[in-house]
Amino acid sequence: MAKHQMNKGGGLAKCKKRLRPGDEALAVAKYIRVQPAKVRIMARNILGQPIEKAINTLTFSPNKSARVLLKVLNSAVANANSSSRSLIRDVDKLVVYRVYVDGGPSLKRWHPRSQGRAFAILKRTSHITVVVKEA
Repeated sequence: MAKHQMNKGGGLAKCKKRLRPGDEALAVAKYIRVQPAKVRIMARNILGQPIEKAINTLTFSPNKSARVLLKVLNSAVANANSSSRSLIRDVDKLVVYRVYVDGGPSLKRWHPRSQGRAFAILKRTSHITVVVKEA
């Protein structure tokens, strides 16, 4: 059989959604108007850090990407605290387990140049996912 088997509807078979373990919690922010490359710089700074240290790092950073990442991190901590299927007991022991920063759709703008030309300006957006896990 082929790697991608056809289902009865004629399209590709759907993949099963991966269930997240109970000791992890995540938060997602989509269509954020910050360039993914700039968010990835801050994401690398907090990866693997305890929650308190990560929050302090983001709070005292002057970048716009740090403010956005802080909101997503706080949301992930709140999700860990309040989720019904969560096995997380102590929020103080949480660690930033993974941070994904993917590119979203770009807003396309045009900048006039000499001799009637137009140059494209891409205003990029980001999809940010933060996963926290109990250490």
